[in-house]
Amino acid sequence: MSEKVCRKCLLSEMDQAEYERLIGKGLSGLKENDRVTDKVYNDRLQICRMCDNLISGTCLLCGCYVEIRGALKKGKCPKNNWRGRVWIRNS
Repeated sequence: MSEKVCRKCLLSEMDQAEYERLIGKGLSGLKENDRVTDKVYNDRLQICRMCDNLISGTCLLCGCYVEIRGALKKGKCPKNNWRGRVWIRNS
């Protein structure tokens, strides 16, 4: 019998092997100056956790893995939930 998947969780909270396969490689390939700070990243993911459009680490509005989009300075929330809270413009 397979484990029930938490629909409101991020991939890092569900399956470590799947996280590394899908997210870990993507995050490790990002240049440091393209990434937001750890605080901004964690704030963004917390906002995503509360969103009705997060299903198993994926945004239903745009299809992205939120753990990658949230790490990018140029990353934007399709509902504009990050704007005014933790969204940072490129300088």
